[in-house]
Amino acid sequence: MQVLLLAPGSRGDVAPAARIGADLSAEGHSVTIVAHADFADAVSDAGCRHAAFQEPMEPAVLPTNAAAGVRAHLAQLRRYMQAGAEAALGASAGAEVVLTNPIAPYGHDIAEALGAPSAETHLQPAPPSREYPPMTASALRLGGLGNLLAGRLAGRMPAPYDPAVDWVRSELGLPREPRRRAQRRRLRAGMPLHHGISEVLLPRPRDWPAQATMDGCWWPLVPRDWAPPQELSRFLEAGPAPVLVTLGSVAVGAQAAQAIAAAVSREPQRFVLQGSGWDRLLGSDLLRTEEDRVCVAGDVPHEWLLPRVSAVVHQAGAGVTAASLRAGVPSVPVPLHTDQHFWARRLITLGAAGETLRARSMSPDVVVRALAHLRSDASFRLRAEAGARLLENAERAAAAQTSSGQAPGTARIREWVHGLDG
Repeated sequence: MQVLLLAPGSRGDVAPAARIGADLSAEGHSVTIVAHADFADAVSDAGCRHAAFQEPMEPAVLPTNAAAGVRAHLAQLRRYMQAGAEAALGASAGAEVVLTNPIAPYGHDIAEALGAPSAETHLQPAPPSREYPPMTASALRLGGLGNLLAGRLAGRMPAPYDPAVDWVRSELGLPREPRRRAQRRRLRAGMPLHHGISEVLLPRPRDWPAQATMDGCWWPLVPRDWAPPQELSRFLEAGPAPVLVTLGSVAVGAQAAQAIAAAVSREPQRFVLQGSGWDRLLGSDLLRTEEDRVCVAGDVPHEWLLPRVSAVVHQAGAGVTAASLRAGVPSVPVPLHTDQHFWARRLITLGAAGETLRARSMSPDVVVRALAHLRSDASFRLRAEAGARLLENAERAAAAQTSSGQAPGTARIREWVHGLDG
């Protein structure tokens, strides 16, 4: 089959899509992934064709006025969504099946014009439910009925990708259709809703529609020729397991970053700091004099790195939340937006995290206390390790039920595409 896989978004969106693409390619399908040009290597490593676009997700400079900054951010998001839609439409010729993600619903419109089936791939629970609020406002605590009503309302709110959907439908000669009405029509037709989530992390909600599935995690690929940096390997071998601070590809905010940097300067523990900007925040002198205690790492696969650390400070995105539990490592979540608050609460519910730190009001003392809390209470590590065993057992059981016995997370998607081909 000719598969068009839409993955506009950050690295956390592209890495799971690359896993899906790689597993489909391994079974003989031809996969094109629509993703930002920055992720060319991830798409290439997956053995897929790359339909790239260049538009950045964030404005180069935000106005200092808060209201103007929000307007500028939303305007840039609309341009980003439009660029992704143009790349998807340009790569759609001959596509026989389309897989979308939450910020690329125009994929369904492309599939409609092609007469091809489409399905959704989610890293967060998507259908409105009593068991969680909408992911765009996951910090809210609304109760069962409030969650359901808020989820339904969120589906009717304007979104930055709406103009891109209207443009695609116009370009393809399709009549204009409100997004919510189109979604209801497709759900009634049985459109699959795949979720790259393990039921260990989140039991399947009881009020989900039948076509919504928990497929298991779509773990990122480790490039075939990847080897750990020698400096990082030497650091890890030279002393006790360090704390990892990894704050993702979306900025956590100046106050939080400065608070963490100050805590690192004060704390006697060893640290691995993943991401850019730490040399500026900490200063090259401290990094040079504390090289036996602090190491700055680049893009290192979490599958390799997380089992080698004692705790993780992270933004609680879907990917790093699952990866920290898989490694059996306790967390200090620093959620900033959208689904991150939801996943932080899930880690706390599972006993694998002590508390959530508020990024906008963090101080060095707060960070030091959170790390001390993890050190002083062994139950966090024990529960994280128990979660890791449950994940491993669930994946082993799922793999035994697949025809290949491998890659259980993508099995349902592969079986669906295989059924279309057969």
